[in-house]
Amino acid sequence: MDSRTKRPRNTIMSTFAKMTKVRRRKEMFLYQVGVSCSILLLAWCLCSLFSRLENGKATGHPATLDLQWRNRKLMVAVTANETQAKNCTDPAIHEFPSDLFTNKERQQGGVLLHIAGAVYMFYALAIVCDDFFVPALEKICERLHLSEDVAGATFMAAGSSAPELFASVIGVFITHGDVGVGTIVGSAVFNILCIIGVCGIFGGQIVYLTQWSVFRDSLYYTISVILLIVFIYDEKIEWWEGLLLIIMYAGYILVMKFNSKIQDCFVSKLTKNASNGNVIGNELEDGNVAYPNVCDDPLLPLLTQVQSANGVDKEVCVAEKCENIENGNVPLDKTTKEGSPENEKDPEFTSPFSLPGGCLNKVKWLSSWPVLLVLFFTVPNCAKPRWENFFMLTFLMSTVWIAVFSYLMVWMVTVTGYTLGIPDIIMGITFLAAGTSVPDCMASLIVARQGMGDMAVSNTVGSNVFDILVGLGLPWGLQTMVINTGSVVHINSRGLVYSVILLLGSVALTVAGIHVNGWKLDTKLGIYVLILYAIFLCFSIMIEFNVFTFVNLPMCQDSI
Repeated sequence: MDSRTKRPRNTIMSTFAKMTKVRRRKEMFLYQVGVSCSILLLAWCLCSLFSRLENGKATGHPATLDLQWRNRKLMVAVTANETQAKNCTDPAIHEFPSDLFTNKERQQGGVLLHIAGAVYMFYALAIVCDDFFVPALEKICERLHLSEDVAGATFMAAGSSAPELFASVIGVFITHGDVGVGTIVGSAVFNILCIIGVCGIFGGQIVYLTQWSVFRDSLYYTISVILLIVFIYDEKIEWWEGLLLIIMYAGYILVMKFNSKIQDCFVSKLTKNASNGNVIGNELEDGNVAYPNVCDDPLLPLLTQVQSANGVDKEVCVAEKCENIENGNVPLDKTTKEGSPENEKDPEFTSPFSLPGGCLNKVKWLSSWPVLLVLFFTVPNCAKPRWENFFMLTFLMSTVWIAVFSYLMVWMVTVTGYTLGIPDIIMGITFLAAGTSVPDCMASLIVARQGMGDMAVSNTVGSNVFDILVGLGLPWGLQTMVINTGSVVHINSRGLVYSVILLLGSVALTVAGIHVNGWKLDTKLGIYVLILYAIFLCFSIMIEFNVFTFVNLPMCQDSI
């Protein structure tokens, strides 16, 4: 069966359900905690080091550093009445309610409670997204009769990127700071580098990538990042700039809608070579090489994949594996045997009045009980037959709770960053970005281990396109065209444009690395992109702390 053949609607939505199961955020919670806290620790160490250097207190050449610090103070703007303005930047912590602890108390250990609060908000967002928001989006896709590609590029992308989107909304409308933009940029870099790196190192096999899917997503994403650099270069966003980003995303939806036709034009020159076996890599290593994902290739019926199971070779038609995969929709592995651990039904913790079995499940249930209780009485579960016709109410109420949890998350992260001396933009690029992107990382790893490298790469880049064009374009457009017509959104950190330039460079270096590596997703490529991620983090922090040149005033510190 050709994967481009139109399939029944119930099959399409079944694919959505399987994709959602792979991406369940709350099942990745422990990974979120470990990765996000590790990156936070790294950021704190680097920020502490560069902050000391910036103030001329580090060893080496204190006189030179102190001179740079004095020169920096002379660059502060002077007001009309000749009164010198502040030589520091107001922190976003002032935009939130007063904290129960003073800054000194937080530095003595109280900040751990705020870190725990931010981590718990990651879990709360996972619950509301998994159990309410995404099922509501599935119902909406059903009622609108959307095809998989369009639904995947719109509603399902919103489901996977909801935390980043709302963090950006809070940054524009509440904190008026850069934590939301930092989250988007940091999440984008994490998706491009860390996810591909993890899939390459831990994928368990060499996976060949299809040139078309990498070219399509990377090209559109590169154009989006270039536009972002142009827009934020003058440190302000005007109404037409936010509108253009939204229009760009509408164009991306059209590209996904007509993906098969566009791809046919792209691969027409390669068809002759494909018939001679030159398109697909012919390298085999111990029988553990996965062929490229060629779901849309004209020669699909002729392609087979040879795997070894229990010493018996068996042919598995690639068409069978591609039947339920299209433009980033990831089903579960069909080869999983009934009764195996991978196929067992995961315990659902959607009711605060039903205690699950098992000690670990009881601990999970107890930890999530406050969130479950609130959601049980305020959001109808449209996944259940009793409430399935109330999916719009589920969508609206779950959106409200995502906004509330995102606000609390950004609040806790802002207080944590202020206490540890980490700028808002760096907290967004590191802690928030990792916390919101780890579930997608684990989902892509599952896909890569099934030999579907294209899906792993396309999911990460496609999510980034949504984050840049909608996650930034939508709140910017609402602020400048609806809330306060004719206003502008100010970018506080001058270093942000350099971070976005680094993001563009990371995309170019990643695609170049894939090309040089023979379009293979393997351990060598994984190590390469993870090194790039470490370099990105170091350079972003160094730029923010004016290591190379003057970029930003320091964050104001007081006794709050």
